[in-house]
Amino acid sequence: MAPGLDFFKSTESTSAPVIEVSADEVPAVTPSTVDDGPLDPSVYYNARLDPKNFLEGPLSWNPATRLRQMLARPGIVVAPGICDGISARCAIEAGFECMYQSGAATTASRLGQPDLAIATLNDFVQSAQMVCSLQPTMPVIADADTGFGGPAMVARTVTQYARAGLAGLHIEDQVQTKRCGHLMGKQVVSREEFLTRIRAAVIARDSIPGGSDFVIIGRTDSAQVLGMEEAVTRLKLASDAGADVCFIEGVKTKELLETTVAALHPKPVLVNVISGGLTPSFTCQEAEEMGAKIIIFSLVSCVAAVHGIRAAMRSLKKTGTDFSSAQGMDPRAFFEVMGLDEVVQLDARAGGSAFATV
Repeated sequence: MAPGLDFFKSTESTSAPVIEVSADEVPAVTPSTVDDGPLDPSVYYNARLDPKNFLEGPLSWNPATRLRQMLARPGIVVAPGICDGISARCAIEAGFECMYQSGAATTASRLGQPDLAIATLNDFVQSAQMVCSLQPTMPVIADADTGFGGPAMVARTVTQYARAGLAGLHIEDQVQTKRCGHLMGKQVVSREEFLTRIRAAVIARDSIPGGSDFVIIGRTDSAQVLGMEEAVTRLKLASDAGADVCFIEGVKTKELLETTVAALHPKPVLVNVISGGLTPSFTCQEAEEMGAKIIIFSLVSCVAAVHGIRAAMRSLKKTGTDFSSAQGMDPRAFFEVMGLDEVVQLDARAGGSAFATV
């Protein structure tokens, strides 16, 4: 039986009601049975969340349920990293079916700071609320760093993320003064502390009234610190504790990724590709052939933004005009990417006339 869950009460200002859940409301989690007999009762199993339940039927309007359907069905889930509303709109326009709210990108875009444990839970939640509002049925997976504290804070993070409309998050095993997974000098907590974070996240998800399909992803950064064997062991333990997906950060070769996927089968594996980072620049097709189920490109929008904005600023400084950097995009064309037509059409359907001409 889970401990009391009064820590779900939030003091943040949100549009949703405060969630307070008693221990009696936590759904029972029992071992499953397979052809060989009962599963290990110490291994988390929730029959409602069994992947078999998500194989059939149309894709759900609920982003978390939709993500589970995508994980259960053939094909790799491709989630470009977004850093703000503009990058999210561009990902939607390009036709992606999932997005990734990168911690490094969130820290950079909201605070103009490096990914060194500077952004807070509020920064991540506020960004998520905006991104998830743009296309509410699209799954958005978000970085949750270390969960921002102990078990109570990890649980609060999960409830706040789910309330914001996110489909899932990943919790890692770095120390609280974490850094980007592709920087050197990382430190990780003990196995047990990592598993405490995963258990807290699972308890919080399973305590959401009505039952939530929110996806918990366990991430380990231990490969560069303690070796691949320890990293795989930690992910196996995270899976047993209830993680729906396993995320090995900084896997350095194709062979190591394939070995990890095989060791964790049938649990889905996420791979993070950052150009110039520790992991080779696998294509989506290559990652799928290696067995990965989710591929994220954390800094694709941030790095492109730096290059584009740098070039535009240098051009303006040199020429005194933004004509060349605009590349023919006038204000209306820009606002169309931001959803101008949707707003105009809604206003007209409601009987408004303020935007009859724009």
